[in-house]
Amino acid sequence: MDKMLISVVSPVYRAENLLPKLVKRISEELEAITPHYEIILVEDSSPDRSWEIMQDLAKQYPKLKVVKLARNFGQQYALAAGLSLAQGEWVATMDCDLQDDPTELVKMYRFAMETGCDGVLASRSERQDDWLKKTASKQFYKLLSYLTDSKIDPSIANFYLCKAKVFKAIEAMGDYYRYLPVMIRWVGFDIRVLEINHAAREDGLKSSYSFKKRLKLAYETILSFSEKPLRIMISLGLTLSGIAFALGLVLTVSYLFGGFKVPGWASLFIALSVYSGIIISTLGLVGVYVGKTFETVKRRPTFIINRIVQNGEDII
Repeated sequence: MDKMLISVVSPVYRAENLLPKLVKRISEELEAITPHYEIILVEDSSPDRSWEIMQDLAKQYPKLKVVKLARNFGQQYALAAGLSLAQGEWVATMDCDLQDDPTELVKMYRFAMETGCDGVLASRSERQDDWLKKTASKQFYKLLSYLTDSKIDPSIANFYLCKAKVFKAIEAMGDYYRYLPVMIRWVGFDIRVLEINHAAREDGLKSSYSFKKRLKLAYETILSFSEKPLRIMISLGLTLSGIAFALGLVLTVSYLFGGFKVPGWASLFIALSVYSGIIISTLGLVGVYVGKTFETVKRRPTFIINRIVQNGEDII
């Protein structure tokens, strides 16, 4: 049996109108590279008819494997579920909304062959998103780069083509909280960046990845991949303590030499309010880190697969 060359993994959520075109276009592009490929679609408990359509497509495309998760786990964990099933020597990940253009897969694979690298990250040269989304994304990545002491490119999202060993190394990290753009950089390997075209969403709808979900992802990513917020709070505490000591020294000298007398209640109230706020914030931040550590040491699965269908038959 010939070895599987390429696996393409895509998480699915609210994409019922896009799935037939997505599978067709991926299949056409991969056929230009090799007949030894597979497509893995992971339905993340989507509220529309995505799962029914995926099952129908699995009957039409023998190289398509469709996966249904037990509940909604989130995009990064749906990707993890698909990656755990991928058998290809090379594995590509992409979104299901066709903004990641399947025609770029050939370009990315040829670039990898020419350079001999271990992976290719697709850089969206001209993002087809609204101004608010692009601005928020840019500021988030600036903050994340600062907090993680690394350079993270805001033009790179979830469109990758890497050797299977890259994703196996990520899985070996054992992190409960996942964010592939950071994890791929962390594991090392020879990873290159390639500019690709970024398309507008073809069904004309807004992304199902809401601002609230993006904010939650940003929050979890920062706290999961950086301890710098704790160091910032320590620096802030030391700075304010220094300022308070200096002010106390000034007031003491002023009092001893008969200078301006401060009644005391206002300055005391302000100082107590500031310090109390810092203490409560710091304790809350430490509590969040402890909670995330607790989630990790419980070693619960990050995803649970309900069904896997291929060729119209249930594998699981």
